[in-house]
Amino acid sequence: MLSEPSTATVRATLPAVGAAIGDIADLFYRKLFEAHPELLRDLFNRGNQASGTQRRALAGSIAAFATQLVEHPDTRPDVMLDRIAHKHASLGVTAAQYDVVHTHLFAAIAEVLGDAVTPEVAAAWDEVYWLMANALIAIEERLYAQQGVVAGDVWRDWVVADRTEETEDVVTFRIRPADGAPAPGFRPGQYVSVQTELPDGARQIRQYSLSCAPGSPLRSITVKRVHGAGAPDGEVSRHLHAHVRPGDLLRVSAPYGDLVLKSSDAPLLLASAGIGCTPVLAMLEHLAETGHRTPVTVVHGDRSPAGHALRADHAALTGKLPDASAHFWYEDPEPGHPADRTGLVDLGGLAIAPGTHAYLCGPLPFMRSVRAQLLAQGVPAADIHYEVFGPDLWLAQD
Repeated sequence: MLSEPSTATVRATLPAVGAAIGDIADLFYRKLFEAHPELLRDLFNRGNQASGTQRRALAGSIAAFATQLVEHPDTRPDVMLDRIAHKHASLGVTAAQYDVVHTHLFAAIAEVLGDAVTPEVAAAWDEVYWLMANALIAIEERLYAQQGVVAGDVWRDWVVADRTEETEDVVTFRIRPADGAPAPGFRPGQYVSVQTELPDGARQIRQYSLSCAPGSPLRSITVKRVHGAGAPDGEVSRHLHAHVRPGDLLRVSAPYGDLVLKSSDAPLLLASAGIGCTPVLAMLEHLAETGHRTPVTVVHGDRSPAGHALRADHAALTGKLPDASAHFWYEDPEPGHPADRTGLVDLGGLAIAPGTHAYLCGPLPFMRSVRAQLLAQGVPAADIHYEVFGPDLWLAQD
């Protein structure tokens, strides 16, 4: 909770800071990478930096956290904090790195806002920063302890047991720990980070959902090749597709991620688009293995059947559940595909059972659309959960 003087100062300055937060984030990253080029090389996603998505996500999260502090002082945005903390844990972020961020973030704030940053304003926003940073540090320490790893040392070598070409642009790698020790447990819907050494020596990190159930003897990650206009867009996925074969080693983190099935007998709706189907596959396999019996509605949108990765598994796993149905929409369907399943996902013709918990994964416009449709059908916002691949721009666009 913010102190009373800081609350008044943040409330008064929030419009000005919010209006400038994009410029502040841009300058912050420039200062950070000038002082610590190794962070851009080996920690931050160079593709997200080049596109500006990481800057927008940072700006959105700071603005959302500060707004929460002044408008709802007795609550904390735990969903947002948990999502960020899981991503940080998968990267091995340490408490000391928050000091580095603080130095360059506040230098950027002072430079962008100039004389408006009085000692009182600086102290108030310093309080905001450390409330957010210390909350994240505490969550991340708990996440590290749960996995039995040390902050900054989340990595193990894994051997690629085999690879399967799912579509022209999607490949599944089945992996096992290189040291022969048991694979760490995970919850359906979680992801791992993969650290890849690229030709220029950078050790870039990307997150990939585990597309298998926790009981599987091997772990599976399914990687879609990103066709960017040029480096660094898609540099890791293209490298994995082109160079990784059975017998090769991958550097893989402990599993993290907050989009996980709750232990509940509630009806479920599992909605995905594109490669967002991967955590849904893990959920479906887990539900089948554990004998889930309440209704499950599976929804997926894709450009075409040929581009629908793991399509046969998607349908087959749904079929293993006693009360489940799968509904696939394609923008470019094959002959004979139902007309009411052509184009974008439209839940209007589906009966959503009372008490449904929904899990969404896919591009942000898809998830926004599905969420709006679910809200219109009476599903409470608290029962709609989502996962964003890459920086979370949901808050940045609200």
